[in-house]
Amino acid sequence: MDLPAIDEKKIGKSSFELNEQETSSKPIPSELPVLPLRDTIVYPGTMFPLLVGRESSLKAIDAGIDKGKFVLLLGQKNPDTDNPKPEDLYTDGCIAAITQVLRLPNSLVKVLVNGILPAKVKSLTENEGYLTATTKFKLSATRFRKTERLASLVRKTRDKFERFVIMNQEVPEEVLTSLDEGDEYLEPNLYLMASHLDMSVEERQKFLELETLEQLYRLLLAKVTRELQVLVVSTEINEKVQEEIQETQRRFFIQEQIRALQDELDEGEVADPELQKLKEQIETAKMPEEAHAKAMEELERLKKTPQMSPEYGVGRNYLDWMTSLPWSTASPDNLDIQGVQDVLEKEHYGLEKPKDRILEHIAVLNLVENLKGQILCFVGPPGVGKTSMAKSIARALNRKMVRISLGGVSDEAEIRGHRRTYIGSMPGRIIQGMRKAGTVNPVMILDEIDKVGHDFRGDPSSAILEVLDPEQNNTFNDHYLDMDYDLSRVMFIATANVASSIQPALLDRMEIINLPGYLEHEKLEIAKRHLIPKMLKSHGLKASQVRFHKSGILHLIRNYTSEAGVRTLEQQVAAVCRKIARKYVLARAKGEEDPTFKVNEELVSELLGVPKYRDRTPDRTDRAGTVNGLAWTSTGGAILQIDVAVMEGKSNFRLTGKLGDVMKESAQAALTYIRSHASKYGIAADFFDKHELHIHIPEGAIPKDGPSAGMAMVLAMLSLLTGKRVRHDVGMTGEITLRGDVLAIGGLNEKLLAAQRNKLSRVLIPKDNEPDLTEIPAKVKDGLEIIPVSTVTEAISQSFRDPLEETKD
Repeated sequence: MDLPAIDEKKIGKSSFELNEQETSSKPIPSELPVLPLRDTIVYPGTMFPLLVGRESSLKAIDAGIDKGKFVLLLGQKNPDTDNPKPEDLYTDGCIAAITQVLRLPNSLVKVLVNGILPAKVKSLTENEGYLTATTKFKLSATRFRKTERLASLVRKTRDKFERFVIMNQEVPEEVLTSLDEGDEYLEPNLYLMASHLDMSVEERQKFLELETLEQLYRLLLAKVTRELQVLVVSTEINEKVQEEIQETQRRFFIQEQIRALQDELDEGEVADPELQKLKEQIETAKMPEEAHAKAMEELERLKKTPQMSPEYGVGRNYLDWMTSLPWSTASPDNLDIQGVQDVLEKEHYGLEKPKDRILEHIAVLNLVENLKGQILCFVGPPGVGKTSMAKSIARALNRKMVRISLGGVSDEAEIRGHRRTYIGSMPGRIIQGMRKAGTVNPVMILDEIDKVGHDFRGDPSSAILEVLDPEQNNTFNDHYLDMDYDLSRVMFIATANVASSIQPALLDRMEIINLPGYLEHEKLEIAKRHLIPKMLKSHGLKASQVRFHKSGILHLIRNYTSEAGVRTLEQQVAAVCRKIARKYVLARAKGEEDPTFKVNEELVSELLGVPKYRDRTPDRTDRAGTVNGLAWTSTGGAILQIDVAVMEGKSNFRLTGKLGDVMKESAQAALTYIRSHASKYGIAADFFDKHELHIHIPEGAIPKDGPSAGMAMVLAMLSLLTGKRVRHDVGMTGEITLRGDVLAIGGLNEKLLAAQRNKLSRVLIPKDNEPDLTEIPAKVKDGLEIIPVSTVTEAISQSFRDPLEETKD
């Protein structure tokens, strides 16, 4: 901005200097121009340079020169105010003499002021663009009254200020020589000491507002003490850090000297005790020759690497992994086949096929020392005991057990590890599991192997191939170790809900053992033997207090669960125990005798409320256009009720119920078969041109897909179009061709379980699946009339309530 003109006669063309004797001889006017200060406070007895640029401030300097070169310095309450009003300024300030004025090249004026004495404003008025103040000098006798308390304050303050100056390198020690002795110097000394303390503007203003020297010295003592405490803490921290740095440097220099001496003497001992311990661990780890050589090579590199170097930490971490891995330590197997069988029978009810497979494994181990190729995969819906069976196998074999969850793993490095060039690199989960096991022959459970993902970071399934291939896993190469590690003695057990979701190449390397689910009587025994004792113990109840009756357990199974496994059943038993525990505690609180509970059907209904799954068998009647299809899902077998409706309209075909592409194609194939054989079943040739068909499968929010619903859809449509009712107690499964042949399906065991749970009496299966019935447990087939069919015509005769008359094409 443009500066106002300054009288050249007063300050010259560039600057002027005030004669100190001239100023001291002049009286100070009671009315002085005000020079506002943004972010500083000037004390009496101190020289301070000010940069002035505001128009009002320049006018105040000009007026001050006219007033004997005196101005009043007042601090602003808000430094951001550009044109302060009287209410924006403090009322206590310092009268100062202008000793020098210098015009700078950047359109500013540098003013050197000398503080003279504190003053208080009586009134502020605006005068031609600047403020003028009527002042009152703070020269009362009470201000300078000398007392013993004041003398003590002065002495303590000077002592602490001397310590402050000595400890603070930013304050020159010459300040101490500027402090004069004598009572007349108490106030100048005070302002001199205050000017060297680190304080805010508000804190500095306090020294101008207090009225007596005792108050001023009390405030100054508090400020000096605070600054001294900060300096003491800061000095202690600096000294501690310096000592640590010196100790580290000292250790480094000593180690380097020892290393140099050892090189001269050609001795094999390691100077660093930690490295010497690592060397001993390498020697006792019984590593293979290749691993031992690599570990020693890394140790030699580590000896030459400074400890403060990042490479030292990387190498040290690598050797820690190498020495902590099991290279030859093995746990002895329990080869007592009868003992293993007893353990498995005690911990698991049913599951005969996996138990037989483990007993075969034990038998072979009795004949050979090592057995390769033992890669088992338990496949079944949730809650059937896949993981718990694998854990029981580990306990029965007396082997260490490691569980690795693969659900959601999408990074190949999770299996193979990261290379050591990456920051924070570490081995993959397989090597981590081996370190956790501590033996070379643990049972390693690969949980949820069907849920392995893949993305831009690689395909973990491909990395698992090397782990599970018996011909390759003796030379498994982890990227972090960068060497072969033998996994051939590990017994791998994988678990999955759906075998079709596993990569085919990976599936080919595993032996699939299906755990389809449990029947009602099996769930009853599992609840009695395992679930109920476990829940009673976890809820603090005793068997003598709570007795579960058979009727109560069956009521839980039939009306509060609908699953292939027993996980929901366990949750419902826990819910019953919680509610009983509440009743038990309330009875105790009332001082009543400890009650006993008989968990029968009535008590279960009282505790758990309305059944979640109701038996629909009494509601079923024979209808035309409604067929029970059998489906296999990841949670076990299920019944799909297929409904068909026909209406007038153009030849449209609707499918609802959130069906997958495969099931939609099955429905289209079924319709094509019916239209191509319309005359055979007595359907008018133009019927489909005037009517619409709608196939719906209830529970539309649940996705449904699979190649086994073709036969059920054909019979549902034929039933409606011919008006023939389908038996309500018949379920069916099978895919069809356009010629009406019925094709084989999968998941027969699960579908028969679903038929039994839903109280169906007759099940139609493809003829090609008839050999599979020999592997189905007898208890699964009990109560079911299983009829193999090879064509749609055979299925019609076994499912329609009324005979369907056919005409020859």
